[in-house]
Amino acid sequence: MAINIIETAERIIAAQDSRTPVDTLIDAASAPTKADAFRVQQEVIRRRVAAGDAVAGFKLGNIAKAMQTKFGVDEPDYGYLLAGQFRPENLPIAADEFIEPYIELEPAFVLKTAVGGPHVTAVDIMAATDFVVPALEIIDSRVRDWNIEIHDTLADCGSSGAVIVGGTPRKLSEVNLADTPGEIRFGGTVKAKGNTSAVYGNPIGALAWLCRRISEYGVGLEAGQLILPGSILAAEKMVPGDRITGHFEGWGEVSFDYTPA
Repeated sequence: MAINIIETAERIIAAQDSRTPVDTLIDAASAPTKADAFRVQQEVIRRRVAAGDAVAGFKLGNIAKAMQTKFGVDEPDYGYLLAGQFRPENLPIAADEFIEPYIELEPAFVLKTAVGGPHVTAVDIMAATDFVVPALEIIDSRVRDWNIEIHDTLADCGSSGAVIVGGTPRKLSEVNLADTPGEIRFGGTVKAKGNTSAVYGNPIGALAWLCRRISEYGVGLEAGQLILPGSILAAEKMVPGDRITGHFEGWGEVSFDYTPA
């Protein structure tokens, strides 16, 4: 029994809108493929765009070993980012907007030209990048207790929740993404530390990997999009009442207040 694309997409949208998780998203007995799961994601995005949202970027997730260990998914996921998921820095975000959210720190890439295809290299990514900015990604699974396999998170848009972008853009020549330490703080307490090297050795290479992977679906990255390469550290469960800050050493930071419902 194959995945029911329409029914699964409808269940994801209902869970997102009601903030009520499902116990099981994709039954292993249906012999799912990654292509089937990505088709579910595309149907979710199609419906969101038809309802008035717009595609604004793309994400890669679970590429760092710390993230794979954290959520028990041993390969990367990926998905579209919608304009409606972007939030201003330094403004409140309420706890009742999510189900069970975690926070990640990433160097986000903004593209000046489109890039894609089965033979994309790090050089192509560097040529296509306009600038990079510090970013926090809120991830949030629509599956109860994050009891997910790769097919679940692919269908669920890479478990994306929201994106908060910092206001310190830099050219690639102005940062060292092969070795930039970063941390997440809750209030004044450091909760997690990492380094950009944890993202496939260098996030630039991670985006080349992403392009090659999604080219199998006929998908590429577009000019003007913001692309997340994956978290540099293990995601931290969010706690209402704290100011959450992501900081990159020698570069900049991005913050917001996570408020009770």
